[in-house]
Amino acid sequence: MAFILLQYEADHKGREWIKEIMEKLTIVVNSKSGLHARPAAMFVGTVKNFASKVIIRKEDTYANGKSIMGVLSIAASEGDTLEIVAEGHDEVEAIGAIRDLFETQLIHE
Repeated sequence: MAFILLQYEADHKGREWIKEIMEKLTIVVNSKSGLHARPAAMFVGTVKNFASKVIIRKEDTYANGKSIMGVLSIAASEGDTLEIVAEGHDEVEAIGAIRDLFETQLIHE
């Protein structure tokens, strides 16, 4: 398992969230229309099948992977690099399902 230290600054007041994350996936958005409403809904639908907490990050923007508004707030466009991390008893399966989603279905959205 990959162990990373994720530091999240919630705002400019210096609040930080530091968490050890168990599973991580880095992907490049290759859909010409990015992660718009339909693929974001597919992403959230996939993630909600798992108990693990899922966070999606683009640069300095973080979002809850189980929230459609959160995923849309990332505003991922073609060519953007996303880091997706999962923590929980089914984190390996969650990351695997997300990887499969990006490799098979979201590539054409």
